[in-house]
Amino acid sequence: MFLASAAKPIDEHLKSLVDKIEAQSSSLSVLAARQFRYRLYQTPIEVTIQEARNVNLLEEFIIRAGIEFDTPLTADELASVLGLNSVFIKSTIATLQSLQVIGNTSEITVTPEGRLFYERGSVPQPPYTVKIYAFKSPLEENIIFKYEPLDLLDDALITLPNLADFVNVEQENNDLISLSLDELKRTIQASSLGLHIPEDGKIINSCKIISPGQKIWRKTEVLVIYDANDDQLNIQVRNSNKILESVTNNLQSLIADEKISLKSLCFLSDDIINFEREATLKRKNTEIEARVEKIKQKALAYKTETDSNTNKLIENGTAIQLRDRQINQAFWEVLKAAKRQIIIYSPWVSSVVVDEQFLKLLQELVNRGVWILIGYGIARRQEDEDRPMPPEVEAKLQAIRTPDGLPGVNIFWLGDSHIKEIIVDQEIHLCGSHNWLSYRGDYLPRGESVYKVTIPNQVKEAYEFLSHRFQNHAQKLWQQAIRTRNLKMAINSLCIWASLELEDVANQEIQNANCLELLPIMEKIKFQEKRRNTI
Repeated sequence: MFLASAAKPIDEHLKSLVDKIEAQSSSLSVLAARQFRYRLYQTPIEVTIQEARNVNLLEEFIIRAGIEFDTPLTADELASVLGLNSVFIKSTIATLQSLQVIGNTSEITVTPEGRLFYERGSVPQPPYTVKIYAFKSPLEENIIFKYEPLDLLDDALITLPNLADFVNVEQENNDLISLSLDELKRTIQASSLGLHIPEDGKIINSCKIISPGQKIWRKTEVLVIYDANDDQLNIQVRNSNKILESVTNNLQSLIADEKISLKSLCFLSDDIINFEREATLKRKNTEIEARVEKIKQKALAYKTETDSNTNKLIENGTAIQLRDRQINQAFWEVLKAAKRQIIIYSPWVSSVVVDEQFLKLLQELVNRGVWILIGYGIARRQEDEDRPMPPEVEAKLQAIRTPDGLPGVNIFWLGDSHIKEIIVDQEIHLCGSHNWLSYRGDYLPRGESVYKVTIPNQVKEAYEFLSHRFQNHAQKLWQQAIRTRNLKMAINSLCIWASLELEDVANQEIQNANCLELLPIMEKIKFQEKRRNTI
């Protein structure tokens, strides 16, 4: 089943999916990808639907008579009032009675359902039935509805290993049976079938399970992905492009507790893990070095554009090399000019740089709507840092707030990187050998060099690399916040996404987690972004 030439256990049917994942970032490497089968329930259901149509003029007179007359009229009395043949009145009343709009009495009375339809200017049509199929998957929390059934037997699936042999995904089909009519209506309404749309007068009146649910085989994929940015393995259970969160979390816990081995699950040995880890890290570092070398070459090319009269560097879309004293000057100038976003990565952070003057500048920037992200760390594990950031420095940075009380500076350990970079407004990129937040206050020449880059594609490349690391951190922080119900942690995640101009991601995560209490935070984020246009 696996490609004979592949060192990694990748199912040949999943190779395109693996290529797509690895193309997202050079830091990602899929170490294993294997298909499994699992059982789900397929239950046929008959739903009875009633739709509305516009009320005609005679029907309107009859319904209004049933509503407005204090003493109910008979068909003959209403015919006399309207000056019409009672045959027409009686025939229309019979139609309305069959639709349960008019009561089955000799006097004209309107049913509660009839009043509801009449208020919308409509009457129901005769009900009809539709057969649909409900699918309850042990890998997903929701019930899926389709018009057509799935094949009960697929010989190709029988050859796949059963996921239930590794993780508990077997369950009884009790959820569907226990649902009330209203619950079924809401569940079907959430599907894409368009069978229950009350606002359009299309209503499900009844649901009937035709026969017990049948077990059928479906396939899923388990992937083991190494992320060099975080130096860790991630397990994913997927249906094509969709990650199945619940069973993924379950499987990750079993592996972490050593109740399942990656070797038995995906034929993934320690040798393969170690080899691919080192190869991915090497590739990542090589690409970083290649990016810096490219910037260096651009700087050399643009060196000829120096104005010989004033010795002033021409900075329109250039890569310029700065040395020694020029570096600190450029550092302050670039930060002060920020309009919306500052991203800093410095292996170390010290109180020598993060002094009162620097803190005052950051607060002024935040007050005018600028978001600031700071990542730090050079060791692969935070506890292994030989020069950890002083807690009092971290506390001072975290104390910088927006006028609405949100964290204006988000600083956190990312680790495993010696890069020293600043990106401002996705327009200016500073990179080189200078330790931005820990240069010990030494302003004498030390032979350091920094490149100030304003070439759009170069800045974009650097921004995508750094922002990806910050996005990963925000996602992990959010997942932990939802799991532990930690409001402070959740707010930090939202502010990181806002700093990266990913408000749509933040809003979607709030909806997915049903944390509507966080919506006021998003309003405060909007106010922060408006400040950059008003100050």
